[in-house]
Amino acid sequence: MDFFSAIFLGLVQGLTEFLPISSSAHVQIASELLGLNVSLTKPELTAFIATIQLGTEAAVLIFFWRDIVRIMNAWFGSFKRASGTPVSFDAKLGWLVIIGSLPVVVVGLVFKDAIENGLRSLAVIAWTLIIFGIALGVIDKFAKNAKPITELTTTHGIAFGLGQALAVIPGVSRSGGTISVGLALGYTREAAARYSFLLAIPAVIASGLYEFVTSYSDLNQDQIWAIVVATLAAFISGYLVIGYLLKYLTKGSFLPFVIWRVSVGVLLLIGLGTGLLTA
Repeated sequence: MDFFSAIFLGLVQGLTEFLPISSSAHVQIASELLGLNVSLTKPELTAFIATIQLGTEAAVLIFFWRDIVRIMNAWFGSFKRASGTPVSFDAKLGWLVIIGSLPVVVVGLVFKDAIENGLRSLAVIAWTLIIFGIALGVIDKFAKNAKPITELTTTHGIAFGLGQALAVIPGVSRSGGTISVGLALGYTREAAARYSFLLAIPAVIASGLYEFVTSYSDLNQDQIWAIVVATLAAFISGYLVIGYLLKYLTKGSFLPFVIWRVSVGVLLLIGLGTGLLTA
């Protein structure tokens, strides 16, 4: 993988990670257009995508560092609280992030082979972009958009986690799955997005580190440098997108993202049907 391809894929990862349009799908589409599907096996591409997500999660850590520090302090402090003292919302949020991360970890480990091979095709991506895009649009249309994040319950926190677990299927979108669940449960768009970003931190960091550690010995020097460059590009572009999206969601809907998902999915199906692309 050359320097240009690495930067390009990193930018695609950063620009799409937090939008409900599936970063893994767009990185794979971009890699196909660049011809990297020839030089990288599907497991290698999966490892590459998982690893460069560390760049976007670094962006989350820095953007939300005050919230993260406050939540962690409250969580650790909850172990020292006096008997009968109610748990603060920040401490509860810390527990919900941990518990809500478990479904995607379990699903990822159980279906690891299918994720890296069988599901990683443009045909699967095309249909998931369309189907889950339409689902997001319908849910957003009829959502109450009323509850703030402070009304998050344990049951709802777990439901968010189940939505995140769907993201192991390329094209679903981690943020799209969790945000759709949040909207269906009545939370505001901003609240759903904010919890979605926090919920992704443990799973994405664990997945990225695992993929890098297990594949490091099989990578040549050029591939390692490509991952470093792509991760840095993902961090910069991802950090810029977070602020934009949260600001946009205070007033805007998900309709533009729904249109984008369906359009890309249809174009992929046309490309596959005409032979311009291969599944």
